[in-house]
Amino acid sequence: MLRQVILAASRSKRMRALVENAPVSKQVVHRFVPGATVEDAVKATKELLASGRTVSLDHLGEDTTDKAMAQATVDAYVTALTRLHDAGLTVGGKAEVSVKLSAVGQTIDASLALDNARTICAAARDKGTTVTLDMEDHTTTDSTLGILRELRQDFPGTGAVVQAYLHRTEADCKDLAHDGSRVRLCKGAYKEPASVAFQDKGDVDASYVRCLEVLMASDAYPMVATHDPAMITAAKRMSKGRARGTYEFQMLYGIRPTEQQKLADEGETMRVYVPYGDEYYGYFMRRLAERPANVTFFLRSLASKR
Repeated sequence: MLRQVILAASRSKRMRALVENAPVSKQVVHRFVPGATVEDAVKATKELLASGRTVSLDHLGEDTTDKAMAQATVDAYVTALTRLHDAGLTVGGKAEVSVKLSAVGQTIDASLALDNARTICAAARDKGTTVTLDMEDHTTTDSTLGILRELRQDFPGTGAVVQAYLHRTEADCKDLAHDGSRVRLCKGAYKEPASVAFQDKGDVDASYVRCLEVLMASDAYPMVATHDPAMITAAKRMSKGRARGTYEFQMLYGIRPTEQQKLADEGETMRVYVPYGDEYYGYFMRRLAERPANVTFFLRSLASKR
């Protein structure tokens, strides 16, 4: 119930104005979003790489409504990739980027999103790194996977994302489980109807394990995106027999940093998803919805400032 309330609030203009304008909210958001500028993003990336972790950088921006907005997002990614490269952070793909197709024109025209994604992929390849296409709500899944197939013809390292709470995802994993295919498996953070998504946590967890089994048993490159200790344990068990560097763990910036560091210190590839930019509201609210601990952290911070 709490998750549904928070996700509903993520679409409220009034709530957005309240969160974005309250000084204490901005301070709490900084836990999950290092800043609004590319300089903030590069700084956070440097610190994470110095700790032995790797990075996937996300320029926040969704629901682009015109071509100019989409182009601005493309320009932001090209700039970020250039800054990362100039700072020596893209070597060996240690810092890559994640892209939401809705931010580069998917809701306007799929061909526009494809062309814009090609530009970002070309910039990433030129800078020695890769791109992962984020997955959004279920209405975009087919379009996103279609664009992925097109991009992989020229940029085979382009990463896919699948969400375990969707009924279809196990089948999607089987389709994506081929040699070298980079696949990020997450649980999913959007409010979805029961007709397409599991609603019970136990069912979502069971689906995650089934999907992970498919990916780990294949020649794909699984990217295990989870903060759940049980899923991390399952991934470690399934990775027995696989060489380090043929899979990785992923977590969000600001969530379970101690566990992130522990995995990195154990020799695992531990990639941190680092968002930056002004359009942080929707991202922030989904982080609150994912874990009750995040809500508790937020409320404690509010109370401490009264």
